[in-house]
Amino acid sequence: MVAPAAGQIASGFNITDQFQVNLTISVFVLAYAFGPLILGPLCEVFGRVPILRGCNLFFTAWNLGCGFAQNESQLIAFRFLAGLGGSAPLAAGGAVLGDMFAPEDRGKSLAIYSLAPLLGPAVGPIAGGWIAERSTWRWVFWSTSIVAGIVQIMGFFTLRESYAPVLLDRKAKKIRAKLDAESSGSVKEVRTIFQKSAKRDYRHFFFVSICRPFVLAAQEPIIQALGLYMAFIYGIIYLVLATIPQIFTNVYHETPGFVGLHYISLGLGLWVCSQINSRLLDIVYRKLKERNCGVGEPEFRLPTTFPGTIMIPIGLLIAGWGAQEHTHWIVPDIGFALIGGGMVLTFQAMMMYVVDTFTIYAASALAAVSFLRSIAGFGFPLFAPAMYKTLGYGVGNTVLAAIAFVIGVPAILGLYKYGKRIRGLSKHAKNK
Repeated sequence: MVAPAAGQIASGFNITDQFQVNLTISVFVLAYAFGPLILGPLCEVFGRVPILRGCNLFFTAWNLGCGFAQNESQLIAFRFLAGLGGSAPLAAGGAVLGDMFAPEDRGKSLAIYSLAPLLGPAVGPIAGGWIAERSTWRWVFWSTSIVAGIVQIMGFFTLRESYAPVLLDRKAKKIRAKLDAESSGSVKEVRTIFQKSAKRDYRHFFFVSICRPFVLAAQEPIIQALGLYMAFIYGIIYLVLATIPQIFTNVYHETPGFVGLHYISLGLGLWVCSQINSRLLDIVYRKLKERNCGVGEPEFRLPTTFPGTIMIPIGLLIAGWGAQEHTHWIVPDIGFALIGGGMVLTFQAMMMYVVDTFTIYAASALAAVSFLRSIAGFGFPLFAPAMYKTLGYGVGNTVLAAIAFVIGVPAILGLYKYGKRIRGLSKHAKNK
C-alpha cells in the first residue's frame, strides 16, 4: 500500500534521492529477513498461537506509529519494527499447514492460506493509491492498522494451537498433575515422544531452537539452493512493486490512483496461478506417489514449478520492452501478470517442499529460506532506479530475464533429480 504513496511521502519529508524514497518502502521487507530467524524457533518452543498473536499486536502498534512519523528517520525505524511483527506468518504459516494437514491435502489448504497474502501486492497498492490521492499518505498506515486490529480480535477467539510437541506437552503436564494428586508414592515418569525427560531444560532447549535456522542454513544444501533461487524470485517481485509507479507515472503520465490500478495485472496472475497450482500440487503428488509404489516424496511437489521458471523471464521481457518502447499500457501489464503467475508457481511448490522435507522443524527451515529471500526483496528495489537509468527498462529486464532462466531451470531439475539423495545425507530432513 505504501508504494503508490511514495511520492507523497517524499514531498512531505523533502526527500529528493530516489534511493531514500525506495528505502521507506523496502525497509519493511528487510525486517522480514531477520524476524523469522527468531520467531521461527520461538514457534517451536512456545507454539504457533502465542507468536502469531503477539507479533500481530506488535505490528499493529508500530504500523500505527508510522502514520504519526514526523521525519524520514522515524518512518524508516517504525517501518522496520512493524516489519518484524508482520514477519511471523513467514515462519509460522507454512508450518501450521504442515501441522494440520497430511501431505496429500496440503495443496488445498495452501489455496486458502495463500489467497490473501498473494493478493496483497495487487489490492494493497490499489487501495494505497486512492487513499493517498484522496486524503493523505498517513491514512495508508492508519487504515491498515485498523484492519490489523480487527484481525487481532478475530485471532483471539479463533486461533488454536496446532504444534504437536506443545499440545502433547500440555497433555503430559495434566496427566502428571493428576497422577501426583492421586498417588502418595512415586509414579512412572510421564513424557511425550518429543521429550528425553519429563523435566525440560528450557535454557538448553531455547538455545538450540534459536540456533536451528542458522544451523540449517549452514548445513543443508536444500535450504541453500532454495534460499538463493527464492531470493532472486522474491527480489524480482519487489522490484516490480517498486517499478510500476515509476513506469506508469513517468512513461504513461498517470495519477497515483490510476497507477495503483495496474497492480491488478500482477494480482490477477498471482491469483489465477495460485488457485490452479494449489490444486495441481495435490493431484501431481498423488499421481507420482502411486507410481512410486505408494511412497510419497517431497520432490513430487516440484513439477509444477517448471512453467514458472519460463513465465518469469518471458514476463520480464514483455514488461521491460513494452515500457521501453512506449507501447499500449496493456503490454507491460501482461508482462507483470506473467511475472506474478510464475512467482506463485515457484513460491507455493517450494514452500510445500520445505514443509514436507523438514516436517517438525518446518518453522526453522522456512525461517532460514526466508532470510535470503527477504534480503533480496529489500535490496532489489534499491538498485532498480540506477539500473533502469543506465540500461533502460528493456535491457535491464533482459539481464534479469537471462539470470532467471539460467538459474531457475537447472536448479529445479537438479533438485528434482537429486533431492532424495541430498536428503539422505541430512540430519534434519525427512529422508525416508
